[in-house]
Amino acid sequence: QNLNFIFTSNEKMIMPSGSPVSRRERMPPPMTTSLEIPTISLEPSPGRNRADISLAIAAACINPGFFQVTSHSLSNDLLRDFRAAMEQFFSLEDPVKSAIRRHSRNARGYFDNELTKRRVDWKECLDVGAVPRRRSLLAREDGGEVDVADTVCLDGINQWPDAAPGFREVVDRYFGACAELSDDLATHMVEGLRLHVRAKMGNGHDGGGECGVQDGGGSGGGPDERSCNFLKRLRENHSSYLRMNHYPPCPPDADPGTLGISPHTDAGFLTILLQDDRCHSLQVPMGPIGSDLEAEGAWTTVVPTPGALTINTGDMAQVFSGGIFRAPPHRVLTNGTFDRYSAPFFYNPPYDEMVAVSHVAAGAEQRTYHPILWGYFRAVRFAGDLTDWGVDEIQVDHFHTAEEKKDGRRKVEDGLGDGRHVARQKIFRERAKFDNPFDVDVYRELLMG
Repeated sequence: QNLNFIFTSNEKMIMPSGSPVSRRERMPPPMTTSLEIPTISLEPSPGRNRADISLAIAAACINPGFFQVTSHSLSNDLLRDFRAAMEQFFSLEDPVKSAIRRHSRNARGYFDNELTKRRVDWKECLDVGAVPRRRSLLAREDGGEVDVADTVCLDGINQWPDAAPGFREVVDRYFGACAELSDDLATHMVEGLRLHVRAKMGNGHDGGGECGVQDGGGSGGGPDERSCNFLKRLRENHSSYLRMNHYPPCPPDADPGTLGISPHTDAGFLTILLQDDRCHSLQVPMGPIGSDLEAEGAWTTVVPTPGALTINTGDMAQVFSGGIFRAPPHRVLTNGTFDRYSAPFFYNPPYDEMVAVSHVAAGAEQRTYHPILWGYFRAVRFAGDLTDWGVDEIQVDHFHTAEEKKDGRRKVEDGLGDGRHVARQKIFRERAKFDNPFDVDVYRELLMG
């Protein structure tokens, strides 16, 4: 097979030429190990109501932090069209893709040199994200086209290839469908958390009533109104983005230990992942609650159920739940023979949201955290993805209050809980304008400390 070599500033990527569709016709060998994660139908049935579904989702968020959903709202036709659109984009010539390459002043666009925990991933990607105050990436509510100036936000601006007819429209439809499903899943998570805590605390703990997907406000000023308002802010002003991944075959002479993506957790509230049904490389470590999963758990492969979507809990959901929910580490293996395509939709809070431990978890929380400014957390995580400044990737443990002091003195070991990010995000909030693109170079001094 002919190979086309792309050189980046960090390493060499090897991209196979030829039709991506013909490459997908070759089936990979069956997996020898796989992870059984919960599969949950989102459709109520006799003897199984919405509360039961919420409790099942909450249980999956507690451990292992991954689950699959069936009977969801994304049609098979949409999934088929979107898969084809992904392959259409990645089959474009390299100069066409590189023309929309992301950079230090724009987190959106094409890239093939991302760092995960300071290691280069073996993949190429395209990121597109939410347009401020718009439900569509392309159109206004009145049907007119969105002005470019109205699409700018902290993450930058979407970039689209000119040589892919119909690509934008399919991606827009898929993005909108994922946003609606994310709202439903987030509501299930909050409702399930409330029910879980109420059962754990006994009848004396009043977690409030249900917060329906379409009911943004709640009523009566009770505790549930606050969780409904949090979900409403996510729904109306989320800063989510959709990533399209292509993992090309990795040659045998690649550096030992090369991974599609190194172990990491997802930063946002939740992730909807469309996996590749033909090439399975996503791995998750399993272990009891409270264990060091990466050190003790065995990495096993998550094999997707046909037609299902894979969901995982993000860092912000872990903070919101007071550590009851688990943001699980995961990684992606390389494959020496087969191409793999996948698409995570990262459902993220508004940039100006201060994500804190929710009242819903009061009395049952496993960990306590300083409130986290999502725009700051996202900006620092992107800076670490883009370039290696010699500092470790930002984690929610940097905001963990229980590790802030030890024997009356601040604990600085490994940078955990030392208060630096708490102080920096306050400065960031004063300086940053969330309607303007974040510039890695401008904020380097602040982020480096």
